[in-house]
Amino acid sequence: MDEQLFFKKLNSLCTVKEIFDFLSSLEVMSDTMASGALQRISEVEVDDNGLKNPEGVLENEVFRALCFQFEFESSKLSNTGLLNALQALIKLRIDPQSTLMASLLSEGEERLGKGQLTVKNLCALGESLLELEGPSCATLEQIMNHMQEKDIENWSPREMVMVYKMLQVTVREGEQYQDLLNRMNSVTLTIVSQLSPKFTSIILNSLVVLHQTQAVPLVTALCKHSVKHIPYFTGDELVNVLEAFLYFGHREQIFTEALETHVPKSIFTMHPQTVSRVMQYCCRKMILSKPIFDAVAESFISDADRFTTDQIAEYIIPFGTLNYLPPSASSLFRKLETILHTRFSRFQPRTLLNLLHSCVLIQRYPVNFLPKIFSPYFLQQLQAQPPGLDRIVTSQLTQLFLTVTLECPFYEGPKLLPKYQVKAFLAPHGSLDVHLLKRVKTGLLYLLKKRMYFASEVSTPYFYTVDIEIKLDEEGFVLPAAQCEEVHRRIALCIDGQNRFCVNNHNLLGEEAIKQRHLQLLGYEVVQIPFFETESLQNCRKMAEYLHKKIFPHTYGLSC
Repeated sequence: MDEQLFFKKLNSLCTVKEIFDFLSSLEVMSDTMASGALQRISEVEVDDNGLKNPEGVLENEVFRALCFQFEFESSKLSNTGLLNALQALIKLRIDPQSTLMASLLSEGEERLGKGQLTVKNLCALGESLLELEGPSCATLEQIMNHMQEKDIENWSPREMVMVYKMLQVTVREGEQYQDLLNRMNSVTLTIVSQLSPKFTSIILNSLVVLHQTQAVPLVTALCKHSVKHIPYFTGDELVNVLEAFLYFGHREQIFTEALETHVPKSIFTMHPQTVSRVMQYCCRKMILSKPIFDAVAESFISDADRFTTDQIAEYIIPFGTLNYLPPSASSLFRKLETILHTRFSRFQPRTLLNLLHSCVLIQRYPVNFLPKIFSPYFLQQLQAQPPGLDRIVTSQLTQLFLTVTLECPFYEGPKLLPKYQVKAFLAPHGSLDVHLLKRVKTGLLYLLKKRMYFASEVSTPYFYTVDIEIKLDEEGFVLPAAQCEEVHRRIALCIDGQNRFCVNNHNLLGEEAIKQRHLQLLGYEVVQIPFFETESLQNCRKMAEYLHKKIFPHTYGLSC
């Protein structure tokens, strides 16, 4: 039978019985046809749980005859027949130690040594060896050495993807194959538009594992190309793409918009780990997407009982970090409280602390659990879990304690001992916009005439640092910043640059929101100076007029 007709007929058959009946009707077939038959059997008969009907396949006379031909005539097979058969038999879970598999592997490795394999053959052999022996297989390095001599421009997308996968496991240290990688990155850039969702995800994952931070044009092109594939990625593929966005520091507005369309529609069928990565992506990129967060809240309320403790934390923490309460907030936090009551002891100490700290950022107070958090036993657990009671942990504990002191006066449980408290909260790196601070200070100087009437970056006894402090006496006159007597009012200017807000709107981040809330409760008059109100102020006088209205709204305007 003509090969083209054979494969057309073979691919139309949907059961293993139909395939065996068809093969029985043929008097002769080439090794390529025979290996194609094995591949079709594996496609029809293998699912996620393995062979559907092992006896019906492995004991079948036609199947055994095919295997006999491949085992005893391996040296006469074409490269394609040999390697396609090997791949199909691996998928069919044939014992790797059997004489059949040993014969095919031995023949494949012999041809590799003689340099007889094409790029397509090398990829097929590499894929088989990865499946059988894993990353430790020494032959993979030999395959890669042959690959270096091949003409990359003619590789198909599938071949390119397979070489990236092999490089992922063979490159251990140094830049052994960096020249090959550089050439591959350049050629892949020209075929990005041809890549399927699966291939896009695999290449992005390889670029992360291989630390290809210099391949910016390729990463950018792949990230843009991934947008149209969002509805078609599997959960694992989408996780790979999100991790690449995070690793390379890439952000694409149209990618976020595509997620906002996809996630709410698919939330109840998505794996919790995939949703966790979506939330991690939004959190790390400071993207407050209300459609995604609202859908995730609904999913948590319905399904959180089946989540791991890490997934529970990964779902909830971004709400606090980005300072957002969804419409279903009351049900969301009621569900979280129920879970904490039943599974409290299963959380890792640091995960639990991160979770509860994120709740107080958005005024959800875990008072029922704080006695356990402030207990010596829990603090010892925190100390034992690396990196121990570092500055981040002690800052979170202190802020929890300050929150219940200021916002939950009814709390009568254990207090946090002074030895676990920090003297000052660790300001997030780069949280103070020095350029905006300088403009505000120049405006204040114009307004108040002398530098002595305000102080910047003032440490307080309450752990927070005030960006700019102005003191007033009882009659409302400005006092020198150094004066401590007769201070009737303290004004805290919060210089809120763009990095204190979510990237896509003017929503203040949780850490800054709780600071401003606490400063008010501690007696300060908090005046917010957000970047978006000052961008259009073109000179010093305009800034001074703006500051006058913000700080002293009930007094006359500038006299000069």
